[in-house]
Amino acid sequence: MAELALPLRRRRRHAVLPGLPLSLGITVAYLGVMILLPLAAVFLKASGITWEGFRSAVLSPRTLAAYKLSFGSAAVAALVNLVFGMLLAWVLERYRFPGRRLVDGLVDLPFALPTAVAGIALASVYAENGWIGAFLAPLGIKVAFTPLGVVVALVFVGLPFVVRTVQPVLHDLEPEIEEAAASLGAGRLATIRRVLLPELAPAALTGFILAFARALGEYGSVIFIAGNMPMKSEITPLLIMVELEQYDYEGAAAIAVVFLLASFLLLLLANSMSRRRQRAAERGR
Repeated sequence: MAELALPLRRRRRHAVLPGLPLSLGITVAYLGVMILLPLAAVFLKASGITWEGFRSAVLSPRTLAAYKLSFGSAAVAALVNLVFGMLLAWVLERYRFPGRRLVDGLVDLPFALPTAVAGIALASVYAENGWIGAFLAPLGIKVAFTPLGVVVALVFVGLPFVVRTVQPVLHDLEPEIEEAAASLGAGRLATIRRVLLPELAPAALTGFILAFARALGEYGSVIFIAGNMPMKSEITPLLIMVELEQYDYEGAAAIAVVFLLASFLLLLLANSMSRRRQRAAERGR
């Protein structure tokens, strides 16, 4: 047996595909060139500003208002996508109806649609004389050129992330599990709370994180519907562009650094929560 094991070990060492050192080197080099170097350039540019200039750039009322709008609207849009994305994934996986494939294909439309086109379309539809805005205006609800329009645009671009993350889990989750719970006397709410949500929670939280991350960096679709009014409907990426157009490169880099660090910390926290929830679900099984 030992004689047979030795050739097997030798064959494993000489694999056809590259081993760990080569694969790790290629991966680290790629990440360094494509991600780390541009980020390092931003930090290097921001280091050229004085501490007083840095503080005035990142703590001005206009900048703080942009931070508040960007993070707040991204969180609200991600929550909306979490709820309706799970419902849409449920409908697509559990029911068969005419036009199902068309609806399933439309979910991916924000991935392929240019963000500028999406912004123009949303601004036209939700304007006071638009197809939807005309019905909302008599109710005193104004969407276009308001912070609400920012949330609408972010919901539009972030919905596919939740649907496509939850859908494979629902596909692998047999409907017989729900029928078994019902046969044991569990009601609909109890089945959802005790059977479905524990299985879907890790994927749903991952979809929420992806939608939140996409919303933080979204620019093209937002600027057409937001109105871009300082202190009211101006997002952080737009403020950075305004600083660049005014040739204030250090100020733009300073705002970008703070926005980047805050986004990274929030995403790191959300990812750690997702891992803990997934491990808890695996232990529960």
